[in-house]
Amino acid sequence: MPEGASSRGGWSPRRWLTLRRIIQYTALLLFVVIFVWSRRGGWPGEVVNIPLRLDPLAMLMQTLASRTLLAGSALALITVALALVFGRAWCGWLCPLGTVLQSLSLDRWRIKSKGPGDSWRKTKYGLLLLVLSAALFGNLTLLIFDPLTVLFRTLSINVWPAVDQIVRVVENALYRVSWLQGAVFWFDSVVRPRVLPPDPAFYRDAMLYAGVFAGIVLLNLLAERFWCRYFCPLGAFLGLLGKVGVIRRKVNDKCLECNKCVPVCPTGTVTAAKRYASDPGECTMCLECLAACPFNAIEFPAHRSAAEWRGYDPGRRQAIVSLGAAVAGIGLVRSDQRSFAEHPFLVQPPGARENNLLSRCIRCGECMRACPTSAIQPAIGEAGLEGLWTPVVVSRLGYCIYSCNACGQVCPTQAIPPLSVPEKQKKVIGLAYIDKDRCIPWADYRPCIICEEMCPIPHKAIKLERVELTTPDGDVVSLQQPYVIRERCIGCGICETKCPVNGEAAIRIYVPGRHDERF
Repeated sequence: MPEGASSRGGWSPRRWLTLRRIIQYTALLLFVVIFVWSRRGGWPGEVVNIPLRLDPLAMLMQTLASRTLLAGSALALITVALALVFGRAWCGWLCPLGTVLQSLSLDRWRIKSKGPGDSWRKTKYGLLLLVLSAALFGNLTLLIFDPLTVLFRTLSINVWPAVDQIVRVVENALYRVSWLQGAVFWFDSVVRPRVLPPDPAFYRDAMLYAGVFAGIVLLNLLAERFWCRYFCPLGAFLGLLGKVGVIRRKVNDKCLECNKCVPVCPTGTVTAAKRYASDPGECTMCLECLAACPFNAIEFPAHRSAAEWRGYDPGRRQAIVSLGAAVAGIGLVRSDQRSFAEHPFLVQPPGARENNLLSRCIRCGECMRACPTSAIQPAIGEAGLEGLWTPVVVSRLGYCIYSCNACGQVCPTQAIPPLSVPEKQKKVIGLAYIDKDRCIPWADYRPCIICEEMCPIPHKAIKLERVELTTPDGDVVSLQQPYVIRERCIGCGICETKCPVNGEAAIRIYVPGRHDERF
């Protein structure tokens, strides 16, 4: 790390600052590139999982909740080691959400005030302790606030589907120009399915997720990188490690109290009251103060002892309160009706149910991104509050392709197990039931065999029976009526997806009963 200025030898502060920004935006670009190729047929799961497996908070929480240590979780030790040496350098140099928030700082529209006081910093530590406490009891719901899961989920559910729709609109407009049709066709063949999906991706309540992300960005109106200062649980975790970090910011005796370092600090941790010192638990090593200082008064030497504990840092009382809140919250959540009466449409991806999904899923949305039919959707009400935003299969929106196992391959915590295709084809995720009051052959006396035609099971889980019926008008008709052979059905949902009945399908996938021997 730099000592102060070019006069001390080596790089100038401005060059260090430029290097930090290059690394920062390169890390964001790599995150987006990995996201783009996390779809089915893209890069292997070992590559796609790298960003989330570098997240020590997500990996630690998954380990505590599931009581399982995954080999891939060891990557998080790289981030831990970085924090033990350079403090919260992850937040200032590598965190993709932090880079986005810095780029969308909203400086021009920020409310001209000092913003919340330092006491607000307790919030992120309280959230961290709450997440840790809940994980001890097998609950990972609060990982919806982890910065990497926030960004990946937003890209999956909001940004990329919106980009796809914009491209489609532009393509349709340009295709109307005859001499551009060839170019449009070529472009479409290049980007689909390599980059954009062949079919539009749709997600339920997408505006909800967009609103969460927009809210995080709009908090910048109150203070620069408000989320990072006051709410981010990963930042709190790395901040505690930063207290014992080796390389830390120091103000030497050249400081003439010009105050130029205070306004450029993105986390507001440089204060005149402490002679322009900063808290290593809050400093993101962004080097903005180094570049702003005209007197070479900023250094980053090695330290042997731990940093001073501040008033907003977590204490014994806050830990006890967080543990009590976690116990009370989990008790209330598990006293909900859904803990005893399972939602009939809580159909989860192959192998997830018997793999204890709730104690493994970090709500990152990688499985939703990888699913080529948008069958995997974030749970809203099906799994209750404890299962909020965990993956569910909504067959009316998309079906589980019989030969696809992409969701299990990309899941960073193996909440959806990495089954081979033959193993996956044997997993029963649901059972099909025909509503005879809506089914066209049963209710309307008209022919329809789509569900039987679509069934991918080799020996067909849906069969047709030819019958002769008398209509209410007295006409005699001969047609084929479908029925389900439940011993063969695995709940892939293609029958429900393709059912031509408007609104609710005439054949639906329900969660298999506990008595089903294959479940």
